[in-house]
Amino acid sequence: MVNSTTAALALLASIACGACLAQTAPVPGEPKSAKTIALEAGAKVLQSAAPLRPFNLYMVGFHPMKEHPEHQMEAHHYCHQMNEDFAQCTLFDSNGGNARLNGIEYIISEKLFATLPPQEKAFWHPHNAEILSGQLVAPGIPAPAERALMRSKINSYGKTWHVWNTGHEGGASDQLPLGPAMLAWSFNRDGEALPTLVERRDRRLGINSAELRKQRAELQKLARPQSGVDDLKGKFARPTRELPGVVAQPAP
Repeated sequence: MVNSTTAALALLASIACGACLAQTAPVPGEPKSAKTIALEAGAKVLQSAAPLRPFNLYMVGFHPMKEHPEHQMEAHHYCHQMNEDFAQCTLFDSNGGNARLNGIEYIISEKLFATLPPQEKAFWHPHNAEILSGQLVAPGIPAPAERALMRSKINSYGKTWHVWNTGHEGGASDQLPLGPAMLAWSFNRDGEALPTLVERRDRRLGINSAELRKQRAELQKLARPQSGVDDLKGKFARPTRELPGVVAQPAP
């Protein structure tokens, strides 16, 4: 059962960030007809959206593609914390009303990750660097609630597939979902994320990643070595630096 802290965080996230909308590109196609609008209105009244209602936890981070790490994008997560060890998230390219659904992410605890076979672990990226660096944020909720949320995600892992290139830093978007799904990863060293990617997100949401990093330094003592920390090591043309508290798990 999800404890009261997690439930409270989800409620706060569901009502937060009404003023931090990000714009997204339009999808090609004709405007909705009167018939389509009427059908949608009827469906809203008559049909159930039960599976969607629990997706009330909102977080924003960044994803590089594992096979193409310079393909980096901002990722808006809307998550359902199903229990203390498992969450499932839908990913969008913004938090506006016309945001494009471009991926999914599953988040599991260190305990569940330990049960996976070695070949499966290669699909799951570590989260400690995202948290300790200040890159992963939950916009709009009070600072103590966000700290509690990030504390609950220390040592967790994510399995993320992006199914639509809706634009990445320095690259154009595809108008439609094209090609195969791409496995996303996490940044685990300073310098891996393009500075403009982080700066633009911070400016729009009115946050300061550098200040968040200082505030989250206390979480370093909880961070244990993680699998996948070195998977993108040496794959960037620019210099990178170790991030305090982020340690690679020794190879078996």
